[in-house]
Order: sequence, then C-alpha cells, then structure tokens
Amino acid sequence: MFKDSYTVMGVMSGTSLDGIDLAYIHFTIKNQKWSFEILESTTVSYPIDWLNKLKVAVGFSKEELITLNEEYTDFLGNTIRNFIEKNSISEMDAVCSHGHTILHQPHNGFTLQIGNLPKISQLIGQTTVCDFRVQDVQLGGQGAPLVPIGDRILFSEYDYCLNLGGFSNVSFDDNGKRIAFDISPVNTVLNFYANTFFGLNYDDKGLIARSGNLNDTLLNELNDLEYFKKPYPKSLGFEFVKEIVLPLLEKYSIDSKDKMHTFIEHIAIQTAVALPKKEGKLLITGGGAYNDFLIERMQVHLPKISITIPDAKTIEFKEALIFALLGVLKLRNETNVLSSVTGAKKDHSSGYIYQ
Repeated sequence: MFKDSYTVMGVMSGTSLDGIDLAYIHFTIKNQKWSFEILESTTVSYPIDWLNKLKVAVGFSKEELITLNEEYTDFLGNTIRNFIEKNSISEMDAVCSHGHTILHQPHNGFTLQIGNLPKISQLIGQTTVCDFRVQDVQLGGQGAPLVPIGDRILFSEYDYCLNLGGFSNVSFDDNGKRIAFDISPVNTVLNFYANTFFGLNYDDKGLIARSGNLNDTLLNELNDLEYFKKPYPKSLGFEFVKEIVLPLLEKYSIDSKDKMHTFIEHIAIQTAVALPKKEGKLLITGGGAYNDFLIERMQVHLPKISITIPDAKTIEFKEALIFALLGVLKLRNETNVLSSVTGAKKDHSSGYIYQ
C-alpha cells in the first residue's frame, strides 16, 4: 500500500553553475491530487576550484571524467550531509538528486550527469534516487526536459510553465498530451558575459543588458540558427553554447553590453515563437525570473499573456522540488517521464534507487 505523504530532499545543480539547490520537502497526495510544502531550502555556491573545473569539463577525456565523477560524488554527498545535519533533519524517505550535467548528446545516445554513483547513498546515509536521464536516452528520448510531469502534477492551473535557468524550457498541455522542450540558452550566456567582462556572477535585474543597444544583424543571425527551426522534442546542452552560440557572439566586435542586450531580445523572441497560443497564464521560475529586463521584453512580445512570478522559494527551488517529486514517483514505481515530452518509445519510471 502506498503512503499518502512523503518527506524527501530534492537536489539540483543547473548548467548556469550558480550552485547546488537543496530543498527539504513534504508531499501529500489526497484524492489523486498532490500538494507540497518546502520546509527548508538553500543554495550552496560552488568553491572557485569546482567552478573552474565544471566550466571546462565538457572538454575532459574519458579518464578525466571518471575521476571527476568520483570526486564530485564525494563533494555532493558531503554537501547534502551537511544540509541534513545543519537543519537537524531526522525524518526522510529519500534524497532525490539530479547530479550535474557535463555532457548531453541524446543524438549520440549519450548523457552524463556526475554525482550519481552508487556510493552517494552511503555518503549521506539515506536512500537515494538519482540519475533520472540515462534511461530515457536509452529508450530513444532526449533525456530532457524532465520537469514537465511535475508541472502537470503541481502547477496545472497555468497554461505554460517556463523555467529560465542555464537554458529556458517550457511545458504545456496540447490535446491531452504534455509537451515540453528547451527553447534557448539563457543564463549560460548572460552569466558568461557578466562574469568575463564585468566581474559579476550575474547581471542583476538585467541592468547591464538594458544599458546596451540592439544589434539587428546579430539578432537575425541568432534567430536563424538551425536549432530554432527544429520541431520538438528537442533539448540543449552546454556543447551548443560552447560550439555555436559563443563563437557567433564573439564574431561581432561590439560592446559586451550590446551583445547581452541583443541576446535578451533573442531569448524573448524565441520564447514568444515557442508558445503555440499567445494567450493564457504563464508561470516563470528559475534565476532568469529576477531579470526584470528579460521579463519586460517577453511581455512586449507576448502582450496577451498573463505572466506570474511566484514566491522566491518556488522561483529558486522549483527544479529541486520537481526532482524530489520524480524521486517519490520512482519509489512508487509510477511514471515520472513522459514520452510525449522526450520522444522516448514509452512513458516510464526513470532513475536508480540506492538503498
């Protein structure tokens, strides 16, 4: 008999490298309807040595990646254990951890999230559910995005759920099927310029980008990239930014502020293109929800859409929240990945459980 309540931890590290999100969450299910409460949460910033390693790991050799996976699993395990101890957490059904994506090449049948080795459960002393993407790729799917089933279960009152993280992704129901896909890079690019040229972790409220000027030629070239013409299901990895987007931006000898301004316009345009109906209710979460300039430009391109920016916990920890839910669904052996979203051969219950 399944339980009607679960207390779990969701753990997420995104491609924007702003840190490890940890959320201690209580779920209840009543009359087949799920509800949640985020009890404790924090984001642990990466130490500079880890930040530097993760930035360049996409170019590591196979041997270097094996070592990195071992070391990161130790680091992640210690980070989770410290959170448990600091918050005096004693009651927990499982830790549900995404790990950190280094390589994502579903077209080659491959995806790698480090920090998901079996020893993670021993390091933290808890049942651990993790490595949610691999099985989907093996079933012919994109392995991403995985959040949409959580959008459907927890945020069904919205027509669209948009996450603005390292990449943007959207999910929505279309004729009874949940559809979702990655739209474009967001903070992987904006944070790169804020850090490289202004010494900042991010562009606060989009003030730097706002002060720049639009470059129409660059904007047109960005919007003409092949990815944006592809039908869904589709997903993006850091390889796309490193090999295509940044070289394109660097081709232009214009001020970095102008590049950031133009890239925000590009994100806003691609978001508008991605939504099949340009009206309804849109929930925006992820770090990009704090970028006022980006939200304003989205509203300009989607004048009939009602945009909701939720409370800070939901903005910052929605992905950790939903990976916690994916873990609970895995514990119940229920579907936690939708083939309509990823393009896999079938819906399935993904992830590994380490006792």
